[in-house]
Amino acid sequence: MNNFRFWSPTEFVFGKNTVGNVGQLVKQYGGTKVLIHYGGQSAVKSGLLAQVESSLQNEFIEYVKLGGAQPNPVDTLVYEGIDLCRKENVNFVLAVGGGSVIDSAKAIAAGALYAGDFWNFFEGTVTINRALPVATVLTIPAAGSEGSPNMVITKTTAGKLKRGTGSPLLRPVFSIMDPVLTFTLPANQTAYGIADMMAHVMERYFTQTRGVEVTDRMCEAVLLAVVKEAPVVIREPENYEARANIMWAGTVAHNGICGVGREEDWATHGLEHELSALYGVAHGAGLAVMFPAWMKYVYTSGVDRFVQFAIRVWGIEDTGDKKEVALKGIQALKDFFSSLGLPVNFAQLGAKAADIDQLIDTLKINSRGSLGNFRKLDMKDARAIYTIAAE
Repeated sequence: MNNFRFWSPTEFVFGKNTVGNVGQLVKQYGGTKVLIHYGGQSAVKSGLLAQVESSLQNEFIEYVKLGGAQPNPVDTLVYEGIDLCRKENVNFVLAVGGGSVIDSAKAIAAGALYAGDFWNFFEGTVTINRALPVATVLTIPAAGSEGSPNMVITKTTAGKLKRGTGSPLLRPVFSIMDPVLTFTLPANQTAYGIADMMAHVMERYFTQTRGVEVTDRMCEAVLLAVVKEAPVVIREPENYEARANIMWAGTVAHNGICGVGREEDWATHGLEHELSALYGVAHGAGLAVMFPAWMKYVYTSGVDRFVQFAIRVWGIEDTGDKKEVALKGIQALKDFFSSLGLPVNFAQLGAKAADIDQLIDTLKINSRGSLGNFRKLDMKDARAIYTIAAE
């Protein structure tokens, strides 16, 4: 096990009827003028936004609103939010929505206190050393951004470059998590979230670091719970206990606890970012396509870990043939994704093999030519993985 530091200061307020606490919590964490950042009209039509506003009003907290956050959040709205925060002297950012809204809110919070272009954070030329406090009211369990220090933004003015960065300063100070808010999620959006949270666990699970049995077992437990509850929430969208377990799994998958003491991979996320940037597909859908393809390409670089994954997570019988067991585990994951209605190849995703050159061009820029840690990959490897995904 590697040395590590783990700091997760977010206060999670979980359960039914917790949205009414938002005003008190904002006041507790020093907010006096709030930017409420949200997505489309669902927060308005559902009455959630009105609940949030009422709670803030009850605590005499001023606020301004900025809607329009979209899947694969873009830089143009971040710039708008930064300008609004400065103009209105906002000192607190509240995201009401899923991971895309939260990521956009984090970028606004960091950019509002930085004199230069916030994209410099994503270029890696500037470190985030100040940010407005961020909090969340989560409506879509998927990205885990409600408990993580990370964010991903697409720069629309530079060939759709999709990049991630983060800072401990961007961990939300609190996150309100009411599973009831997820009851109305469409089945496909629920499935995308499930693939996303499983991918967050697997990016940590597939490591070459030795002596990490505790986090191995934690990763496996989260995956097993998701595999158990996922069919239930698809079949019974208002099953509170199943929704609650899925919601908390999404947080635990990405707040960092499953990755302490081990080198993480993240090649598959890098590969997928190019798909969602080019085609505008849901991040979880792209991950469902790319993870089995990545696995099939790299498993021989650490077959014992893939055997462990197959046996412990999918219950594959240990025949002693490591290659056979590993491949059965990969197929089991692919079959599970298919059972949820997720795409598992380019055709089902709406991607094209003819665009692989274009995917590689932007991947080379974003990854600076290499990605991953389980096995170090170059652009030749990336092309081979895209080709497997296109089969």
